[in-house]
Amino acid sequence: MANTHNVTEFIFLGLSPNQDVQKVCFVLFLFLYTAIVLGNLLIVLTVMTSRSLGSPLYFFLCYLSFVEICYSSTTAPKLITDLLAEKKAISLWGCMTQLFFIHFFGGTEMFLLTVMAYDRYVAICKPLNYTTMMNRQVCTVLVGAAWVGGFVHSFAQILLIFHLPFCGPNVIDHYFCDLLPLLKLACSDTFLIGLLIVANGGTLSVISFMVLLTSYVIILLHLRTQSSEGQRKALSTCGSHITVVSLFFGPCIFIYLRPFTTLSVDKMVAVFYTVITPLLNPVIYSLRNTEVKKAMKRLWIKTMKLDEKWRVESSY
Repeated sequence: MANTHNVTEFIFLGLSPNQDVQKVCFVLFLFLYTAIVLGNLLIVLTVMTSRSLGSPLYFFLCYLSFVEICYSSTTAPKLITDLLAEKKAISLWGCMTQLFFIHFFGGTEMFLLTVMAYDRYVAICKPLNYTTMMNRQVCTVLVGAAWVGGFVHSFAQILLIFHLPFCGPNVIDHYFCDLLPLLKLACSDTFLIGLLIVANGGTLSVISFMVLLTSYVIILLHLRTQSSEGQRKALSTCGSHITVVSLFFGPCIFIYLRPFTTLSVDKMVAVFYTVITPLLNPVIYSLRNTEVKKAMKRLWIKTMKLDEKWRVESSY
């Protein structure tokens, strides 16, 4: 079928037509997005400046936090500005660009979480071989593979959508460009495309989630032979990761395993995995991890000393 894009822009309906609700949402989401950027940036700076956080777990956590900033930045700024705009519009190419980066960073996060689960498996089940199996070169390759996997996943998604003809209605009942709302606007049969989206997005999410669950089942079985102190420390680290995994994969599986139907609750679910989950990531990892909290405290003290030194020098 010829690629006919008569539509040059799309109009978002947004979260609510009520202007008072939009003003409240503007303040709320501006606060949440600021917290996302600052919270995850704090984790990145803490890991990069702390010698005590040199293990592979924190190496991966640093990249995960960076991806969270990028991921939320693909939707949150546009959502925030649209809440005060009369016309919530985005160009066709802007829509495709947003769609690409949402799935690029989302796919990368999916693979990074899987890599982190593998890291916990090796650390707990094969502790004697941990330093050799998870050396810096291996960790770099795994992070690179996560980025490549995210790119391939997103490129496949954009190919499925880009060749659809958009020649009629251009109003999207959402606050960002995503696969399912765009499928509803296409001027052709999208049944096959829907199946391919399930195969690429939904099935990939389910398989990754099952791999993660399997790894943690193996870890829990292995922990039965460990001391109570070892069990407590391992469960604390794994508990944080399992929480992040569940918050990310649950909504994604709910959305992308049913491309032929859209529900009124979809926008709220999308808010959860594009805004709430990136916000909770630094909270979960910092509050449940003693080493991260100590490193953040040292970074804060160091920053305060530098600030005090600068004030003294500038007073002369």
